[in-house]
Amino acid sequence: MKTIVVTLLTFFAAIISAFAQDFQGMAVYESKTSTADAKATLAGNREITPEMQKMFEERMKKMFEKTFVLNFDRNASIYKEEEKLDAPGQGGGMRMMSNMMGGGGTHYKNVKEKIFTVDKEFFGKEFLVKDTLPKLNWKLEGETKQIGNYLCFKATAVRPVSQSDFRNFRRKKEEEKKDDKEVVKEEKKEETKTTNFMDGWEMPSEVQITAWYTPDIPINQGPENYWGLPGLILEVTDGKTVILCSKVVLNTKDKKEIKAPKNGKEVTQAEYDKIVMEKMAEMREMNQGRGGRGGTQFRIGG
Repeated sequence: MKTIVVTLLTFFAAIISAFAQDFQGMAVYESKTSTADAKATLAGNREITPEMQKMFEERMKKMFEKTFVLNFDRNASIYKEEEKLDAPGQGGGMRMMSNMMGGGGTHYKNVKEKIFTVDKEFFGKEFLVKDTLPKLNWKLEGETKQIGNYLCFKATAVRPVSQSDFRNFRRKKEEEKKDDKEVVKEEKKEETKTTNFMDGWEMPSEVQITAWYTPDIPINQGPENYWGLPGLILEVTDGKTVILCSKVVLNTKDKKEIKAPKNGKEVTQAEYDKIVMEKMAEMREMNQGRGGRGGTQFRIGG
């Protein structure tokens, strides 16, 4: 009898182990980044007609509202934007902007090895960003809320901002603190300038994150580079961006191959950030060299 019990326990342990190894799930996320700052900048520019503003807002919506699919197992995941056909005239340039706004490419992360890999396109060049996963010092809060069928718990953290992620740009605080006389002077200067969307913008040095995770799905995963909580992350508010899960499927029949992308010049995250910022500085200098008008101006930090 004892032998039979041991045999059964061994058999069930093997089944559980096999299930754990074969386990895979899929989650769909809707990502939206606030465009309030951009709209305010456009509205304050006298050179932009209502028709131009409408066109800009439509393009911003496409760049700042995206759908992603996360395929995951217990150790690794791939996070990728839902594929859509490019509209006429929106080829490489729009893809590059999509990369700078959090979209494009395949985002792979392995929480067991604590590494991530993501392929990026920037000015026609392919890059393969490989680095260690950022460590997020989560503070587990007591609040709960329901997301779909799952009870979720709140966690917060503060993280440094990636300089190549343009979703984090915000209007300069100095602009908001100017007195009325300075604002009038600035408006008069603007009348002699060409359209310059980036004037008066800056990148913060860090950002507050609020995440909602569910212990009902006990895996250390989430969208993008969010991880490190005792359950799947179903919602993230990161600065001006909100990422919300709209669908979860566990034990999917259609198994996906979860592996890191391989194409592109291999760089670290810091190296890629430097490449992007140096290129933006180069573009600013080129524009200033044409008469100092329309230069792209922004700052990092603060």
